[in-house]
Amino acid sequence: QVHLVESGGGLVQAGGSLRLSCAASGRTFRNYAMGWFRRAPGKEREFVAVINWSGGSTRYSDSVKGRFTISRDNAKNTVYLQMNSLKPEDTAVYYCAAYRSLLITSQAREYDHWGHGTQVTVSS
Repeated sequence: QVHLVESGGGLVQAGGSLRLSCAASGRTFRNYAMGWFRRAPGKEREFVAVINWSGGSTRYSDSVKGRFTISRDNAKNTVYLQMNSLKPEDTAVYYCAAYRSLLITSQAREYDHWGHGTQVTVSS
């Protein structure tokens, strides 16, 4: 079982930056690919980014590519999402999720464990 806790959300002006963290419990963190998803008000959950177990492979949605960076520290059981050049349309609850696989996927249904989310609000 993996328990995930996100932190780092908040209110920021457009053009600003935030770094989200997701701390995972358990000793098998490196067995999981880790993803970030988000749900904006009135919209469906969408994929943001994913990183494989070693950090050597990543994938991003087109809407955040070039602005967001996903990374992980397996020694700290933590995955990060550095968000730069934030836009009002990035406003959402951000969730981290764990997928027990050596592969990466953007499909939410493949993920085994989810955090409770952290709110990110970008003002114009």
